[in-house]
Amino acid sequence: MGPGSCFGVTDPHAVTRRELQAPGTDSSGAVLEGTRAVLFDLDGTLLDTAPDMAGSLNQLLREQGREPLPFESIRLLVSHGATALVSLGFAGVAESVFAALRARFLEIYRGRLTVETRVYAGITEALERLESRGINWGIVTNKPGWLTEPLLEHFCMRQRAQVVVSGDTLPQRKPHPAPLLHAAEKLGVTPAECIYIGDAERDVLAAQAAGMQAFVALFGYIPTNEKPHAWPASGWLETPQALATLLGSIGGRGQYR
Repeated sequence: MGPGSCFGVTDPHAVTRRELQAPGTDSSGAVLEGTRAVLFDLDGTLLDTAPDMAGSLNQLLREQGREPLPFESIRLLVSHGATALVSLGFAGVAESVFAALRARFLEIYRGRLTVETRVYAGITEALERLESRGINWGIVTNKPGWLTEPLLEHFCMRQRAQVVVSGDTLPQRKPHPAPLLHAAEKLGVTPAECIYIGDAERDVLAAQAAGMQAFVALFGYIPTNEKPHAWPASGWLETPQALATLLGSIGGRGQYR
């Protein structure tokens, strides 16, 4: 796929939940100084996949004779994956029925992976700046490889990411640190030389256990009952633009604010 075939860099649904005031992170400059690699979660961090995930769940609900759910109620659970989304739409169904519904949801979603999904604004250019400074980057996601790979191919990220660890690459998944440690090993860097950016508590816990610094993408898919500022992170990013600014300061003279 050539450069002209890459799609989607807008973020119409990027920051739809209430604004959060991020506390100061005075130590972030020191955190970034020795960074040689950046690892990212996928959904809600690099890609705004919520519209297609929500559309898939509502299609399944309609197939089953149920009313569709509001976008925002679905969006906040997207980072928790198919099981959480199907549970939202079909609470209390028998386990055998649930398994069939989950399989059908994934079938629907596979057919519309990139209909409305977009790269968050500013991220493509920020990744280019990382690459120009010799900073390696990769993706560690719990999304299975058979969904991760076509998504990354569509947005021309698969060829650029130096490592991709999907939810089925190893026996362990986040919050276990093994996927992050595996990615660091593939990149030829120590965990202390990596930062990890994601929008779920399991991302922060996995990074902490792996010995990496973690930043929280507050613009991602965080349920309102969770308290991301209580997670053991090094910084909190309110918008995709704040993430782009952070990336722009790595390997250069800029200071993340």
